[in-house]
Amino acid sequence: MSTDIPADIPGIDPLDGLRAPQDPDCDVFLTGTVFLDIVFTGLDSAPVRGTESWARGMGSSPGGVANMATALARLGLHTSLAAAFGDDHYGEYCWDALEQGEGIDLSMSHTVPGWHSPVTVSMAYEGERTMVSHGHEAPGPAVPAGEAAFPCCPPRARAAVASLAPGRSEPWVATAARNGARIFADVGWDDTGRWDLDALTDLEHCQAFLPNAEEAMRYTRTDCPRAAAHALAERVPLAVVTLGAEGAYAVDSATGASAEVPAIEVEALDPTGAGDVFVAGFVTGTLADWPLADRLAFAGLTAALSVQEFGGSLSAPGWAEIAAWWQQIRTFADQDPAALQRYAFLDELLPAAARPWPLRRAVPTIGFRHPA
Repeated sequence: MSTDIPADIPGIDPLDGLRAPQDPDCDVFLTGTVFLDIVFTGLDSAPVRGTESWARGMGSSPGGVANMATALARLGLHTSLAAAFGDDHYGEYCWDALEQGEGIDLSMSHTVPGWHSPVTVSMAYEGERTMVSHGHEAPGPAVPAGEAAFPCCPPRARAAVASLAPGRSEPWVATAARNGARIFADVGWDDTGRWDLDALTDLEHCQAFLPNAEEAMRYTRTDCPRAAAHALAERVPLAVVTLGAEGAYAVDSATGASAEVPAIEVEALDPTGAGDVFVAGFVTGTLADWPLADRLAFAGLTAALSVQEFGGSLSAPGWAEIAAWWQQIRTFADQDPAALQRYAFLDELLPAAARPWPLRRAVPTIGFRHPA
């Protein structure tokens, strides 16, 4: 993947001043499935059966868990990803894009001979998306008898991001928590229909749980997302409920504090990966020890910037995009001073000069050949 701007602004480390010699090299560990995402853009409407539709644009990038890994890395966190990669050209491209293009540590990852990369084709139109995916479960790497399955031994890390599922326990989550990592978790739709919090067995290891409003209310049997956040805070130290266009609400059970930050109004082109970007922004702010409201605001900002571009990892913002937005937004005469004050904490993080807004990352190819 090529870009026309740097993935981040040199010198910006969100954990500057907090790092110590005895700290782990890895800031955030995560594991999951990497897809090759092919995103068609510029469609006027949904494809119609029996017809051929031409898209005005296209982008290709690593997807799946790579969306989260890329978002974390572009915010300056040392990110380690454990994943399987096919030995086809798609797998080679995804590996190179993540390791060389984004600086993600893939030492815990492995290549599977004879296994083709999972692929997702996404069609974006009218602010929505339609996706078609194909793939097969990858066999794990060879593990000596008696040892746990991949990833059997996650690296020491400040934090780890897990995706919870009913009735499924991932041994690496408990191991990472025992080794001092703060576990942040999201959750998907419960296809069983039971919505039983006790079935999320790894929740006991989590410091923060970040469901959306519908998921939170179903799991807590409440009819209000804010009430759901308070109910979840009885189970985890930090409950964050995303409210879609309304923003996000969080409850810190350790301090009793709660915070709510409205969403930034934007023209959404493609919501792919926005949830992953939100989590990455919140993890960044939490590891940097920011106030709860600042963490919510930053997470919402990064998600808002991502939906204005197409693709998942392609659209994840770095500090260059954040700085450009903050510089541009303050030039608008009709801005609400109170709304601007909500993001004043960015002044201490960002350089005085930034490249003009808007910025673009995506290119519509898997990769050009280098000239001889």
